[in-house]
Amino acid sequence: MAADLDSIAQEALGFELRPEQRRAAEAVVAGRDALVVMPTGSGKSAVYQVAGLALPGPTLVVSPLIALQRDQLEALEEADAAPAAVLNSGLRVHERREALADLEADRLEFLLLAPEQLANEDVLDRVREAAPSLLVVDEAHCISEWGHDFRPEYLRLGAVVEELGRPTVLALTATASPPVRAEIVERLALRDPEIVVHGFDRPNIRLAVDPFSADGPKRAALLDAVAKAAKPGIVYAATRASTEEIAGALLAAGVEARAYHAGLGARDRRHAQDAFMGGAVEVVVATTAFGMGIDKPDVRFVFHHDVAESVDAYYQEIGRGGRDGEVAEARLFYRPEDLGLRRFFAAGGSVEADEVAALVEALRRRRSPADPNELREETGLSRTKLTTAVGRLEDLGAVAVSPTGDVLLVHRSVQLEQVAEAAAAAADRRRDFERSRVEMMRAYAETRDCRRGFLLNYFGEPFDPPCGHCDNCQAGLVDEPAGQEPFPLGTRVAHGEWGEGAVQRYEGDKMVVLFDEAGYRTLDVGLVVERGLLRAA
Repeated sequence: MAADLDSIAQEALGFELRPEQRRAAEAVVAGRDALVVMPTGSGKSAVYQVAGLALPGPTLVVSPLIALQRDQLEALEEADAAPAAVLNSGLRVHERREALADLEADRLEFLLLAPEQLANEDVLDRVREAAPSLLVVDEAHCISEWGHDFRPEYLRLGAVVEELGRPTVLALTATASPPVRAEIVERLALRDPEIVVHGFDRPNIRLAVDPFSADGPKRAALLDAVAKAAKPGIVYAATRASTEEIAGALLAAGVEARAYHAGLGARDRRHAQDAFMGGAVEVVVATTAFGMGIDKPDVRFVFHHDVAESVDAYYQEIGRGGRDGEVAEARLFYRPEDLGLRRFFAAGGSVEADEVAALVEALRRRRSPADPNELREETGLSRTKLTTAVGRLEDLGAVAVSPTGDVLLVHRSVQLEQVAEAAAAAADRRRDFERSRVEMMRAYAETRDCRRGFLLNYFGEPFDPPCGHCDNCQAGLVDEPAGQEPFPLGTRVAHGEWGEGAVQRYEGDKMVVLFDEAGYRTLDVGLVVERGLLRAA
């Protein structure tokens, strides 16, 4: 099989498979689901391209952005390996008809489409009739509520897989910590998946944190650093107002900068992105709305005016620097008080028992699946709260979400009070987990240990410091690992109160354990040993 896949890669697509790509493609061609976690630009698309060509039947590629679909289509057309088409809201009516007709007539090998397209019953029916052999979920972290780009429309994909006759599923993402990976596997119901995680270490990116006690000096230091830095670059800020203020200050200082956030119109966002990609704009100052699909190889710096929502999001954002392999810089301008905003965001989305009960009652009154928009009107729940409540009820097996996004109460005799309380409790646990991820961002900012080692341990990759490419290592603060390590990294352990988890990292006399339900917890190694706080699970 490996020889066949190598031949397909070389002859049809013009590249050589790397070991990690081959491992994932072999699993898929053998009919096994797979989750591939590799940085952008490292060849995740090659996995589905090779596997799709090796398998009979068409390949569906679910991608969240039209820009991403267009880029992947152009790559396939440039290789001229097999016919491909896109299906999205930007097409004219006749273009949509042509794409679906080609799919039905077996004239397409690859169809790239947004998850919203599969919510259309007519599209879903016609895709099902085409009997796809492979369903690719690109940017798969969007299905995880712990993922930094969570999208509710991705939650339907588990039902879509079953509706399509359960083709082999390949999930792709550039950044996914262990909790995000676990949720991707659960939400897509991947069967004994081959999980390939590779390439998190980006040694060409220098990591640094500049601490401040006040906002004014922090802002001034950021502006000065941007002015002096090699261009182009990206600055991330937490709020829309901050992006406008910083971009304005940079323009006044002679730096060609542009703000980018979700409050701008689609045309303004597109113009800002195109100007940056084309070199007309040196610096984009953005909220997290600027990110997915940005593949500019020569970004020389990624500066954060504010802490990111999680280490997952931070790593994804700094990973947009230095994709050409040349030196890039990732600096966080850190003020401890800024964590308060992230803690506030992390506390959002929780639901109370009475809100879950209102949703269950609304579903009970219906004999058919309910449209989410109608449920919002009937219950008064916000989109975020409704998504949270449905997610928790789905976890409990109380509701099912259809491929079109409608919600159905599975058991009409369900005990309302018990289910509502259980769902609310699950939401509270989720909120506590989110807060623990914010604390990991604080730990990264305040560590005196190797920052690269911190990041790689967070994503489940072992690393022996010092790295020599972060501010702490270069300042001579980091020594070779020393001290007690009662459990090797990655060991499954159990705690009397927090349940089971995995050892993530050691730093001096502290250790971090990622508990399945309680999230990240920092423990004193001496107390762990002395009191037997942890045992091998």
